[in-house]
Amino acid sequence: MIDDLKKDADERMKKAVDSVTKAFKRIRTGRAHPSILDEVKVDYYGQMTPLQQVANVAVEDARTLTVSPWEKSMVPKIEKAIMTSDLGLNPATSGEVIRIPMPALTEDSRKEYVRHARNEAESGRVAVRNVRRDVNSDLKELLKDKDITEDEEKRAMDDIQKLTDKHNARIDEMLKEKENDLMSM
Repeated sequence: MIDDLKKDADERMKKAVDSVTKAFKRIRTGRAHPSILDEVKVDYYGQMTPLQQVANVAVEDARTLTVSPWEKSMVPKIEKAIMTSDLGLNPATSGEVIRIPMPALTEDSRKEYVRHARNEAESGRVAVRNVRRDVNSDLKELLKDKDITEDEEKRAMDDIQKLTDKHNARIDEMLKEKENDLMSM
């Protein structure tokens, strides 16, 4: 019973860390990376569809992405979707290929991205702490129902705290890497 709670807590905390990882991938660092466009949705026959399902996204060079739509009629829609996304990117079309140059990051934009990364990391830490709170309340419920002893509850809470610390440390480590990546010229 306690082991199931610990396993569940670990899985949920890993999902919180994965969520932070995905959020960090969306934060530009000045280098071209296809994951920057992961959240862009395109109107595909009346359905909002992820860009990767209607086009091929590739890295042309360190500062340029290319988007090759599978249907020529999608070029203007993809271009519009990229421009209206809040990524600050300006696509340029040449025939059937859309090129997206990555603008150089200014000091202010770097600081803004660092601030955004810190907010994402804090959201991840809050999610991990919420999992800890939920599991601890489940443990207290088990103790109240006399399904476990006080010693078992204390040991389990200590284990859950160790899991929380481990996952929070991973988030902090990822944040430090992202900040270094953003602030390096």
